[in-house]
Amino acid sequence: MQSVHIPFLLRLKRHCTLLCLALCVGAAVQAADAASAAGAGTAAAAPYRLRIVGGLAGISQYVRQEEPFWTKELSRLSAGRFQAEIVPFDRAGVPGAEMLRLLQLGVVPFGTTLMSSFTAQYPEYTAPDLAGLNPDLATLKTTLAAFRPYLEKALREQHGVEALAIYVYPAQVVFCKKPLRTLAELTGRRVRVSSASQADFVGALAGVPVLTSFSQIVPSLTAGNTECAITGTMSGNMLGLPALTTHVHTLPVTWGLAVFGANQAAWAALPPDLRTLLKRELPRLEAAIWAESERETADGLACNRGAPTCSAGTKGSMVVVPVSPQDERSRQEILESTVLPRWVQRCGARCAQVWNQTIGPARGLQAAPAK
Repeated sequence: MQSVHIPFLLRLKRHCTLLCLALCVGAAVQAADAASAAGAGTAAAAPYRLRIVGGLAGISQYVRQEEPFWTKELSRLSAGRFQAEIVPFDRAGVPGAEMLRLLQLGVVPFGTTLMSSFTAQYPEYTAPDLAGLNPDLATLKTTLAAFRPYLEKALREQHGVEALAIYVYPAQVVFCKKPLRTLAELTGRRVRVSSASQADFVGALAGVPVLTSFSQIVPSLTAGNTECAITGTMSGNMLGLPALTTHVHTLPVTWGLAVFGANQAAWAALPPDLRTLLKRELPRLEAAIWAESERETADGLACNRGAPTCSAGTKGSMVVVPVSPQDERSRQEILESTVLPRWVQRCGARCAQVWNQTIGPARGLQAAPAK
C-alpha cells in the first residue's frame, strides 16, 4: 500500500473542516434570508439587507460604533432602503484565524478580522503593530498610512478581499501585581502576552513571556502562573485587574488592528448606490473608532487609578507608571535589536523588502534581510 504523508492528511483535514464550516454558515445565512423574504411581503417593498460579521463582542468598538452603524445608521442614511444585521465574530462560531479564508471563499461576505490572526500564515500583514513600534496613536497612524496601500493591494490581489476599513483597539499595556517603576523591572517576572511580537519584547527585558488567552488572564494571575499581564487599559479594568494588580505602566506595547473587508464578488454585487454610500460612510466609522480608542485608552488609565474623570469603568486605586526616558530608550533599542529582526526571521526576506518599501522610510528604520 502506498504511504500517505502526514502533512497532506493535516491539510486535507483542515480543508474538510473549512468546507463543513462553509456549508453550515452558508445554510444559516440562506435560512435567515429566506425567513426575511417570507416576512417582508412584496419583494418591491423589502429593503436590501446585509449580513455583517463584526469585531470582538462586548467592547466599545463594537457596542458604541460598529453595531449602531449597521443596525441603525445605515437605515437612517438610506431612508430605509438598506439595512443590516451584525454579529461579533467571537459569538458567530467563526474561528478568528480562518476569517480571511472565509472572506476569500465568500462564506462570510462582509467580515472583520483581527490582524494579529494573520501571524501564522501571513506574518507580513502584522508589520504595522509590532511590539514597541508605536508609542502613541499619532505614531500608529503614521505607520499604518505607510503600510496601508501595500496591505489593501495584497488583500485584493492575493485573497480577493476588498479592505473597506481598518479599526484600532485601545493601547495594550503592562499590569503588574508588584511595584513597577520602569520596564527594566520586568526582569524575571512571568508576563502574560498574546503574540510572538509581545513575547520578543518581554524576553528582551529579561522577563518570562507566557502566552495566555484573554479569558485566562484573571485565572492565571490568581493562580500565580503570571505576575503581570499585557492587555488593554480599559479591558484590564473591565476584567477586574485593579483588584488583582497594583501597578499599570502607560507605554503601549502594542495596540491591536482589525480589517473590515468584503469578498470581492459580494462587494461588486451590491447596488451601486449602496457601494457609494459605504465608501463615503465607512471612513467616517473608521475615524470614529480611532477616536473612541484614544478616549478609551485614557479613560482606562483614569479608572484604574480612580481618577474623578473615570467615566466608563470601575474606579480602582492603582499606581499609574509614566513612561520614563529610560523606558523610551529601552523601547527603541528593543524594537531595533530584537523585535524587528525576529519578525523578519519568522517572516522571511520578502517581509524585510516590504518593510523597507513601506514602514521603514516613514519611521527611519530599515530591516536587515533574514539570514
